[in-house]
Amino acid sequence: MSFVIRGLSPEPFRPLFALDDAALAARNIRRVIADSDRGFPCRVTLQDARQGETLLLLPNLHHDVAGPYRASGPIYVREAAMQGGTAEFHDQLPPSFPRRLLSLRAYDADGLMRDAEVVEGVEAMPYLQRLLDQPGVAYLHVHNARPGCYACRVDPA
Repeated sequence: MSFVIRGLSPEPFRPLFALDDAALAARNIRRVIADSDRGFPCRVTLQDARQGETLLLLPNLHHDVAGPYRASGPIYVREAAMQGGTAEFHDQLPPSFPRRLLSLRAYDADGLMRDAEVVEGVEAMPYLQRLLDQPGVAYLHVHNARPGCYACRVDPA
């Protein structure tokens, strides 16, 4: 089955970069500077920030469903991501995924988890395909398994 991986839209994050640190803190958001080329994965571009880049670390409701699998967690968004649109990858993984341990979570149309796998990113493609091919699976969520944070959504194309 063909699939598409999409990053988050930059639109809700654009106005946040203009806020000062006190206004961000009032919203439980922190401005951070990447101190490494790894470990700061942007949820808009689906790329790691480079050392010295400015990002926001903020809470995000990534599984907005009515039920037990409703979920939120922290995400990074690069300031540089505000220059473009939403990242899309058709039938391929974003460049940062192969070097990570990934948690793949399959959900039905009601937002209930049907299956899950933890795989090395370099081996993820057949697992993505297998999960998407299961009856009743409507979409997948990918999380970085070690920190457990949300990475992106995968939909059938």
